[in-house]
Amino acid sequence: MGGWRNAVQEAAASKPLFVTIYATVVVGIVASSFYVFSAIYSPSASTTQSISTSWLSSPPLSQDGVYHSSNNISHPTGKASQPGSNQLRPILEVPPSTSKMPPLESFRLTKELVRERAKDNVIIVTFGNFAFMDFIITWVKHLADLGVSNFLVGAMDTKLLEALYWKGVPVFDMGSHMSTIDVGWGSPTFHKMGREKVLLINSILPFGYELLMCDTDMVWLKNPLPYLARYPDADILTSSDQVVPTVVDDRLADWKQAGAAYNIGIFHWRPTEAAIKLAKEWKDMLLSDDKIWDQNGFNELVRKQTGPAVDDDSGIFYAFDGNLKLGILPESIFCSGHTYFVQAMYEQLRLEPYALHTTFQYGGTEGKRLRLREAMVFYDPPEYYDAPGGFLSFKPSIPKSLLLDGEHNLESHFSLINYQIKQIRSAFAIASLLNRTLVMPPLWCRLDRLWFSHPGVLEGSMTRQPFLCPLDHVFEVNVILKDLPEEEFGSAISIREYSFLNNPLLPQQVKDSWLDVQLCQEGTDDCHASSNTSRPGLLRFPRNSTEETFKTVFSSFKDVKVIQFSSMQNAFLGFTDKAREEKFRNRMKRYVGIWCCVEKHTPGHIYYDMYWDEKPGWKPAPPETPEEDHPPF
Repeated sequence: MGGWRNAVQEAAASKPLFVTIYATVVVGIVASSFYVFSAIYSPSASTTQSISTSWLSSPPLSQDGVYHSSNNISHPTGKASQPGSNQLRPILEVPPSTSKMPPLESFRLTKELVRERAKDNVIIVTFGNFAFMDFIITWVKHLADLGVSNFLVGAMDTKLLEALYWKGVPVFDMGSHMSTIDVGWGSPTFHKMGREKVLLINSILPFGYELLMCDTDMVWLKNPLPYLARYPDADILTSSDQVVPTVVDDRLADWKQAGAAYNIGIFHWRPTEAAIKLAKEWKDMLLSDDKIWDQNGFNELVRKQTGPAVDDDSGIFYAFDGNLKLGILPESIFCSGHTYFVQAMYEQLRLEPYALHTTFQYGGTEGKRLRLREAMVFYDPPEYYDAPGGFLSFKPSIPKSLLLDGEHNLESHFSLINYQIKQIRSAFAIASLLNRTLVMPPLWCRLDRLWFSHPGVLEGSMTRQPFLCPLDHVFEVNVILKDLPEEEFGSAISIREYSFLNNPLLPQQVKDSWLDVQLCQEGTDDCHASSNTSRPGLLRFPRNSTEETFKTVFSSFKDVKVIQFSSMQNAFLGFTDKAREEKFRNRMKRYVGIWCCVEKHTPGHIYYDMYWDEKPGWKPAPPETPEEDHPPF
């Protein structure tokens, strides 16, 4: 528990830029810290594509409206859609442009609407407001590409409802009158959204359908329904924040070892008496105290009793009041942000992941979006892949000694990161000079980043060292993507994720317009500050070139979509325009974040410094006094 208390103390001690990092994460996590902490350090834990349109169904219901058997299989009704209705239209089939928006009351969540959408008595649901429109479209497209069509999206504002309707997404009105902007993790409005989830579950379960409830910040990579159907006796199957593997195959997680919080971003409910009772008590708990986080409330109720096992084989156990049968989805294939992006647990165990949930990240909504883009599972509009001005990329060329030699400790981690930071700084400078979008390089780390003190990586986890780390482990993604005042920070510099140029959605006209730039020593063969290429598509360009040289030479290549440098090591000598340089420096200093956290030291975080190389004797160390506890600007 001490590590979590440190995290709270660090939030209080940090300066405004970093208050956001902690305040939006720690508030909700502290209350469930026991579960995560015990999962990490308990002895038991550490030792061990075409779119389907056949989605018409009419499942039989029991007389009391409660699901009692796993054999309630639905069959197509053959019922045709009505003009102007919100029902039965094939997914992503855009309504005719000449049609009118149906009346709002036709989007009400009803038993009939769920029946029309359900298949094999299962309905999949997510919900959100307009700020998460792109996440929702990504969620929808993944299910559609998997041939799954029995889903509905709840709209918390009419702007989202109308937008989804005109894109052919099956949508219902939640009547929430929610703001259309990003409400921020941990905010009062965020907690209100959590209560909407509980109310939604309580509304749908009495209809008699199984409910797979999902957050919008996750994607489906494989059809989960056959997996869930393997466990028909479970009242609830839930994901978790477990970071230490409890099984090494695709069985349910070992509930005796899974000490982390159950994560309600992905969980499957069956409309049994036990599940409906839990849903009601959960709703009553949250409505009686608006300070309770929905996930903490769920964990508190479900963990009133843990065990015994229902049988010897299934992995299902009794929980809550002793009658609820619960199963924990395996952490390796129903992935958290840690088991997927940091550990790549599914990959190491040679398993196929079903789901990816963007938890365990440090950049807010922007960080979640970038993580999904890094994994090439986010759907962006075509213009994202063909930005005005073109793209700039480079090969990071990291020495083997920095990556692999010696112990994995603070010094070796920061030496590796600082080497990369310096090159990225040069790349940002060149991108700003050429008005290009920078494709970030793959980022390698030796140590993990968390919210609390740890020995470098989580004990018992499958984190390899070094590992390809998400950009938000080092960089402030939300700051990079923020509109900073130009008079103080200069022109914005757009970025793309490191996997961008390998994305199948990259258009052919971008792939075909490419210039490789090979850095060389000026004066050697074919190494001159000119736009003459050595051969088509290759330019040999002098190291340590000036601002004017870059502008002059590359003005001849302004129509080339992608310019890729062989390295950024000593590529750029520096700015001539000192006013421009000062603004650039102001911007760069805010682009890097913190590493967290050393053990037995409060505070335990260490600030990254974009200009570490200008400070002789710089070493990674946490602040010793409150006066030292601020970013390097």
